[in-house]
Amino acid sequence: METERNEALRKRMKPNIEEKEEDQISNGTVMEITEKEQSETSLVGSEEMELNISHILEKIERFTQQASELLESGKAMFKELSNEFEERLIMIHKEQMEKWQEEINEMRLLDASNEEASAILSNARFLLQNPLFDS
Repeated sequence: METERNEALRKRMKPNIEEKEEDQISNGTVMEITEKEQSETSLVGSEEMELNISHILEKIERFTQQASELLESGKAMFKELSNEFEERLIMIHKEQMEKWQEEINEMRLLDASNEEASAILSNARFLLQNPLFDS
């Protein structure tokens, strides 16, 4: 057990000069073990990386779906608001036109009344300037 521990420590630590000589003897086996560990780590890393990438792709898909749904709901909301705005604007326009039409009618009545008063005043002026003599 202790030899396995020493060997594991030796693999992880930088080799000293003495260890370099020993490693040269067993260089082939150490290199094979290191290469196996690296390939296993890269496979595990690759699987983990693929899992992380798939999670990110899922997040992208969900975000894209949310953005699409928001866009569609926004379009519907703006269309509804646009229709309500159009209806309200038409109603305001109609009310204003009716108000102005009523104002025009009142002005015509006032004008007719003024014309009638002016005619009466003209007749009265004429009568005052030219008195009739009853003989």
